[in-house]
Amino acid sequence: MHTTTVRKILNLYIDGFKNMRLGKKLWAIIAIKLFIFFVVIKMLFFPNILKENFQNDSQRSEHVLNNLIKN
Repeated sequence: MHTTTVRKILNLYIDGFKNMRLGKKLWAIIAIKLFIFFVVIKMLFFPNILKENFQNDSQRSEHVLNNLIKN
């Protein structure tokens, strides 16, 4: 009974989304905004500091461990 209820609810949302016109455009706009927010903003404002300041993985790991242990 639980799976049929979940399936009915899922089908309700799927059928409703298929019949949308304006809703699909709005979801596309939301997806584009989220992409811009998480990908582009991350690249611009949060550079990979460890990769820029250290040349190999052992130096990076040593720096991280020293900062974690530091009080």
